[in-house]
Amino acid sequence: MAYDAADTDQVDHEPVTDWVNDWDWLDDQWGSNAIDIWNQVREQCPVASTERYGRAFMPVTMEGVSAVANDTENYSSIWVNVSRPDSPRAPAPPITSDPPEHHGHRRLLLPWFNPKKVAEMEGVMRQYCRDLIAKLDGSDTAELSEQYSQNIPVFGICHLTGLPESDADLYRDWISRNFQLGPKNNAVKLEIMHEMTENISAILQDRLDTPRDDMLTYIANAEIDDEPVSWDLKVGYVRLQIIAGIDTTWSAIGSGLWHFAQHPEQVAQLVAVENDHMLWNTASEEVLRYYAPVTMARKVIGETEVSGCPVHPGDQMLLTFPAANHDPDAFEDADQFQLDRAKNRHVAFGLGVHRCVGSNLARLELLVALQEFLRAFPNYSLDTTKETVWANGQVRGPRNIPVLLNK
Repeated sequence: MAYDAADTDQVDHEPVTDWVNDWDWLDDQWGSNAIDIWNQVREQCPVASTERYGRAFMPVTMEGVSAVANDTENYSSIWVNVSRPDSPRAPAPPITSDPPEHHGHRRLLLPWFNPKKVAEMEGVMRQYCRDLIAKLDGSDTAELSEQYSQNIPVFGICHLTGLPESDADLYRDWISRNFQLGPKNNAVKLEIMHEMTENISAILQDRLDTPRDDMLTYIANAEIDDEPVSWDLKVGYVRLQIIAGIDTTWSAIGSGLWHFAQHPEQVAQLVAVENDHMLWNTASEEVLRYYAPVTMARKVIGETEVSGCPVHPGDQMLLTFPAANHDPDAFEDADQFQLDRAKNRHVAFGLGVHRCVGSNLARLELLVALQEFLRAFPNYSLDTTKETVWANGQVRGPRNIPVLLNK
């Protein structure tokens, strides 16, 4: 471990050469090669370890990941990413809360993400995607992350919550610094926390002064069991929508577009059965399984073990839901992307009490984004003269997707 002399808050690591005993989810190799890394680790042992951020473990089997995710006695969600042990952390309930408090936070938000409410957004989501696609008319090339995928979940979250879509660039900046820089740099983490708290507090105060019919007004006045929720937790609810509701789906949509740009035969199958909702749904779910973007973490609070590996209070546990989705013991032909995979109990949205509260919205955004684009540009392909860069860390996905539209 090396400390940057110009910034004592920055921790720099050497490139990983041993993923079993010295892994690093912020290593440059992780973004583009994570699937191969998980598979190679699994061939050697079910749990990898590292000391780069303090003592941390990484189970790579469905059995191990499931055991940790469902054990709220020995693992706490007060830590949801692997960072330096002294890293500052801000509440973002319900994801950062443990039972029994977790249940009240989750119940408070669930009505805003129920299937009926989310389904009502399909029309505006489709029109938004079509408007983005219309801007590509006449172009021979496109950068689909900047011009398409990263915009859709921002629109979805803002439409659902009442957050100003005009702050989209600000949200993306917070997300990038939080996931890519924050785990190694406490000063960056503190800066982001301060900026988000000030911004969100001003928005919530505005909703108290001038109520509207939106989630933000609901949160500003939130109560659990007839008791007002504390202000920092209200800010945390909104923080969660930004941090967890944008880059995650942006990365899933981007991964799907990147994949299909290289598989014209699969695009042809989908476009040919335009009204076959079953095939579109199974294809969308397979994108979620194969390219699951989100990895979470837990703080170990009990003396226990995972897949035979002893762990102790204070250790960190990386919950690699994407690795579990590639476990051959959990999925037949796990290494293959199957458009019509019938049995697909993937864990892209997590497991246990912390399963993603926004999964209905994410599924809608992904399905609509893929349908609208593939139907508009059924002959698009990846521009292989340009490199695709993948984000590493907690949310993995392509940051740029250069394509030839070939309409």
